[in-house]
Amino acid sequence: MNIEDGGSAFPEPGNAQCGGMSLRDYFAAGFAAAQATTTSADTGFINAGYVDPRDGVSVAEKIARSSYALADAMLAARSA
Repeated sequence: MNIEDGGSAFPEPGNAQCGGMSLRDYFAAGFAAAQATTTSADTGFINAGYVDPRDGVSVAEKIARSSYALADAMLAARSA
């Protein structure tokens, strides 16, 4: 599976192969932080290891999946 990552989040001028965090990872990190803050608003902390008994998926995995889905939507909107 080839995922468009948007290139480097912090490119170095004159260095196309600078590596580091991709724009997709940068977007996802922002969304994950926002979701973790919202998820923990009532208790003051997030229980990332909690597994939802309805689907067997942990809070951490749900946040990661939705964060990357939102990041992919951001990248798609940039190229539209």
